[in-house]
Amino acid sequence: MSTIQQHGMPVFTPLTFPSVDVVKRNVVEYKKGARIFTQGDASKHVLYIQQGGVKLSVVNKGGKEAVIAILGPGDFFGEGCMSGLPFRMSTATAITGTTVLVIGKREMIRALHAKHAFSDRFISYMLSRNIRVEEDLTDQLFNSTEKRLARTLLLLASYGKQGQPQKMLPKISQETLAGMVGTTRSRVNVFMNKFKKLGFIDYKDTIRINNSLLNFLLNDCPPTLTV
Repeated sequence: MSTIQQHGMPVFTPLTFPSVDVVKRNVVEYKKGARIFTQGDASKHVLYIQQGGVKLSVVNKGGKEAVIAILGPGDFFGEGCMSGLPFRMSTATAITGTTVLVIGKREMIRALHAKHAFSDRFISYMLSRNIRVEEDLTDQLFNSTEKRLARTLLLLASYGKQGQPQKMLPKISQETLAGMVGTTRSRVNVFMNKFKKLGFIDYKDTIRINNSLLNFLLNDCPPTLTV
């Protein structure tokens, strides 16, 4: 079973949301690797990615880290404060130079009550996020490691969203990909090399996603290398 939305439509885009003066917000820029917030910090703001990318991760009591999401332009995060959660459940880290809009909890609530169109779009966005979480769980339960990695790369490239996929991604560490897929770095390395040999991807300083990777994900027959 392969799950990836091919005809999705993002509710917010970097072009529409920041240009609509519905909320007061601060613009903050983060360098690659900078912590935006840490698991356990006070939860007082909703954040919106204008440019760049953010990794969300959690750490258990034993110190083991798991990557739960990679977000890009047009995504919200930190919205847990809206439900009354007093602290951050995850750590947010910039995976490249990133610009975010920081919106105070009270200001966000005010805007949601005062601007019905904004409220409707935000609710639609959160419902879409819930669908994505369910798809991620299905992926973990039913797909092979190889297909989970392929789906992760396609989602990072925005396949299934409105407009054209990015195709060119900043190089992401194999440790990060392993955390997202739920496997080891060595297995990610094996499959990334296999994808490269099959022409699904190219990577050096960046990762280029080719359309053939989507065909592989939607095809139940595993690819073979020509000897």
